[in-house]
Amino acid sequence: MRTPGRWWRHKSTPEKVESYTRWSFHFFAVMEFFSVGITSVAPLGPRLGAAVMLVVAVHAALCFVTVSRSVDWTRGRRPQPTALMWTLAAVTAAIAAAAIGIAELGPDREGVDAAAGGVFGVILIFGPGIIALGVRSRRRAFGIAGGFAAGTWIVAFSLGASALTALITSLIVLIGGVFIAFTAVFSVWLLNSVYELDEAREARARLAVAEERLRFGRDLHDVMGRNLAVIALKSELAVQLAQRGRPEAVTQMVEVQRLAQESQREVREVVRGYREADLGSELAGAQGVLAAAGIDCTVGGATAAGLPTAVQSALGWVVREAATNVLRHGDARRCAVRLQVLEGRVVLSVENDGVSEAGTESEAGPSGTGLAGLRERLAEIDGTLEAGPAGQGLFRLTAEIPLPSRSGSSEAVPAAVAARAVSEVTP
Repeated sequence: MRTPGRWWRHKSTPEKVESYTRWSFHFFAVMEFFSVGITSVAPLGPRLGAAVMLVVAVHAALCFVTVSRSVDWTRGRRPQPTALMWTLAAVTAAIAAAAIGIAELGPDREGVDAAAGGVFGVILIFGPGIIALGVRSRRRAFGIAGGFAAGTWIVAFSLGASALTALITSLIVLIGGVFIAFTAVFSVWLLNSVYELDEAREARARLAVAEERLRFGRDLHDVMGRNLAVIALKSELAVQLAQRGRPEAVTQMVEVQRLAQESQREVREVVRGYREADLGSELAGAQGVLAAAGIDCTVGGATAAGLPTAVQSALGWVVREAATNVLRHGDARRCAVRLQVLEGRVVLSVENDGVSEAGTESEAGPSGTGLAGLRERLAEIDGTLEAGPAGQGLFRLTAEIPLPSRSGSSEAVPAAVAARAVSEVTP
């Protein structure tokens, strides 16, 4: 069963801002009903009070729907709710006029004028502010509030109020309407900015991947371009010499064989450099990326200096995958990375307080860089990987690798990692 907290944590940051914006303006509609709808029943009497409460409820419902449609239109999911906004404007004006009529012609009892004035003011303040969500131009948004304020002055003055009283009433409506309209304009701007920033971050990530692919392609071109051109020329020369029965053809083919072996070795070195990760760099990079995302990341324990290259490379991949999972799948506020060098083994643990289904083996293919790929990489050097909830909203990933002895076996560990890299580019 999904709890409300999990529902919120699984939203992205732009989705959270959108939900906050949407429900903030929904709350205005709810507040309108409870502040002037229900409170009007007692001073206006059962019949008239119930009618006013029903009318305010209809207005609040219209505001509720207008907010949803306007936010969807802002994000490009729906057409602009023009008809709905005109309907809300008409209902707002009608309720305001009815409130003035109740104040002038309603029951002669204490509290009637205050109740009618409350309905009049709240309706004329919240209505234009909600309508402002559905327009793009700031001038139009503030013009809507100004139009309702001008209409307030005209109606109040035509019904016998003094010019000063009508002006004060219209100024109250103007200030309140402009404030809600400003809130709407600012909220829409903030929502669009957050989405644009998120799209820019994704674009930057895609560009980083594209640049890395280009770098790798350039490296391969630099390695293979010259050798392949020489191999092609010497092969053509060997064919011509062989057709003439010249013994020099054998020499040329031996040179072709040497160049092919050299190219294969250089490609292996390029791939190893592309695949391996440095633990110290990955720890610093993970700490910087998580800090930029607002996650407090601490790195403690032993230093990576002195560890074998293969061990550092494998643990570097663990740190990279763990940081990626914290950013992509959870809603963590803190993350702790600890490296321990114990007797005969090294242990790396990454713990965060954003529990999620991230890192399940179903999300990573058997040869990917998810947890399944990490387990395969660690298994080549007799390492193990454990990941799962650690209680109290924590998620922990632990990698353990035995350290090689000081004897000749110290060279066997890098050989295993090199074999993996070589197997990925050679048949």
